[in-house]
Amino acid sequence: MNRPPRFAVTRTAVHDGVATVGGAELHHMRDVMRLRTGAAVTMLDEAGVEYHGRIRKFEPEQALIEIQDRVEQRRAFSLILATAIIRGPRMDLLVEKAAELGAAELWPVICARNRIHNPGSERLARWRRLAIAAAKQSLTPQPMEVVEPRSFADVIASQAPGRVRIICRPSAPSLARIVREAGARDLLILIGPEGDFDSEEAVSAERAGFRPASLGPNRLRSETAAIAALSIAAAALEEVDKEPY
Repeated sequence: MNRPPRFAVTRTAVHDGVATVGGAELHHMRDVMRLRTGAAVTMLDEAGVEYHGRIRKFEPEQALIEIQDRVEQRRAFSLILATAIIRGPRMDLLVEKAAELGAAELWPVICARNRIHNPGSERLARWRRLAIAAAKQSLTPQPMEVVEPRSFADVIASQAPGRVRIICRPSAPSLARIVREAGARDLLILIGPEGDFDSEEAVSAERAGFRPASLGPNRLRSETAAIAALSIAAAALEEVDKEPY
């Protein structure tokens, strides 16, 4: 069965059983997809609530959607990607694929060997737009949150009860094995920049409790490593999630 097209909406745009859609989402709905009054649509807000409804009418600057049902979306597991900031469209690709693969959060990290230390507000806003678009397309339960850039020291100092923290390193046990053995349902994966972490960063992460994990024998570019890590971890987390508590 074909699913209705999915659009992004903010929680503040939903009132009394009606959602207001404007801007780029209105353009996509009305001018790109050429939907008409009465068409069924699905909308996803920033908290992961999915609204099912039909287009009531189009106005010059907005569409009014009559909501028929709402569903609280929940992730079966939490997967956070902390990755060194990389240059140009490769970072855009990384953000898009991370959202498609089900990452709950993306933490841009400033490492010693980063070539970019401040991506700027415009680029950060672009990454957030890409994450929302990817959530709509991939039907993930909730949009991926792209947080403000963090220093390496802040990342390794971050802790949460029950969270397994992993740093991707060569010549370590496989990532899939570590996730399965840990029985993790809350996972933070740390990916380095081109040229990898420097020796001080690698040592300090492991001292802070990060577990080294390998993505295989090949040397990968940063964005490839991030995508591979998410794919491996997501598959392993699904296996873990099927096991009884």
